[in-house]
Amino acid sequence: MIDFYYWPTPNGWKVAILLEELGVDYTLIPVDISRGEQFAPDFLETSPNNRIPAIVDHDHPGGPLPVFESGAIMLHLARKHRRFVANDPVGEKETLEWLFWQVGNQGPMAGQLSHFVNYAPDDQPYARERYAREYDRCLGVLERRLDGRTWLVGDSYSIADMICWPWVLIARPLTASLDDVPNVRDWRQRIKERPAVQRAVDLGKEFRRSAAPSKEERDILFNQTAATAGRRQA
Repeated sequence: MIDFYYWPTPNGWKVAILLEELGVDYTLIPVDISRGEQFAPDFLETSPNNRIPAIVDHDHPGGPLPVFESGAIMLHLARKHRRFVANDPVGEKETLEWLFWQVGNQGPMAGQLSHFVNYAPDDQPYARERYAREYDRCLGVLERRLDGRTWLVGDSYSIADMICWPWVLIARPLTASLDDVPNVRDWRQRIKERPAVQRAVDLGKEFRRSAAPSKEERDILFNQTAATAGRRQA
């Protein structure tokens, strides 16, 4: 059994997609990041970076195993179940490249763009334009990789596709267009049509609150320091 700490965001969807594709049993544990629940001490024991997603694998031979960071979680689960990850050395190397590319490039750039599009208190054109360009650059990287390919690695759908897809799904809300990246657009649609992906994206829709966080809550979430990141805010 897997404990799955989750909130319905692109980062949460990555692991949700893999769990649904694998068809394994899991217990969904909502972590309302809009209310600071990621700072709770018990969650920090599992995810010291106070971010979702995270899991605890209760079927690990050595006892319950916490895993944080989406790339590490997906690699752990794919290797454990021997699915959605290449077995040959070249395929494994390429899978790792795209996992690291996503968590080191696409994810951070898209996340920053989302912040300045959706949450920044003041209009900051320079920041929005910088991260919009970086997000667009990442789309270009995917477009070149998918030229003549169906999937990112080899001939099979894999965790490389699953981890990169959620931040492409929300291109339009991020004010980006897929008109100039037809390979990415078609790849996005192929994955979107998968039943497991649809279940994952629908997961936890009921958790979202209609009320926006208060100014105090926003200040807590967006002004972490070394002194505050490791503990729940008062």
